[in-house]
Amino acid sequence: MSRSVSQKNTRLARKLVMIALLMFGFGYALVPLYDVLCNLTGLNGKTDSAAVNEVIYPVDKSREITVEFVTSLNNSAPMEFRAETKKMKIHPGEYYTVNFYAENRTDKSMVSQAIPSISPGVAAEYFRKTECFCFTEQKFKAREGKTMPVRFVVHPDLPKQYKTITLAYTFFDNTERSVKK
Repeated sequence: MSRSVSQKNTRLARKLVMIALLMFGFGYALVPLYDVLCNLTGLNGKTDSAAVNEVIYPVDKSREITVEFVTSLNNSAPMEFRAETKKMKIHPGEYYTVNFYAENRTDKSMVSQAIPSISPGVAAEYFRKTECFCFTEQKFKAREGKTMPVRFVVHPDLPKQYKTITLAYTFFDNTERSVKK
């Protein structure tokens, strides 16, 4: 009987190891799956990461929309990161530029990436960026600070019930991942 218990324990241990490996693989695959899902559906306010040429839209001077700029850092990002403008009133169809500031707070070079999010999520379809530091990874030398512009327009077809749009960025430290490439 003790041999039977030993065999059962061995099978159970194999199953548990297999489950742990599958869970790790699933977790590893979530980031690319999330990016694909968000790019296809516009969920979480993610917009296309490719620069867009500036298209001339009719400017709607009769409407005013408040755009708020929110910044945050991932726990692993030893940086300072802030929007130089916290909020601004804009007219749909008109292009605007706002600056963000980021600084590497370490004595080592680092590579970082900002991930944008727009809320309400419906507004992501109408929020177009022609220039953004979020399009590519940012390289920082030790203690280096940068002013980084974002140029955007809100398409005039944004439904009239939306009067406030929040553009949020979270900066991630990608130094380890970039070194492995």
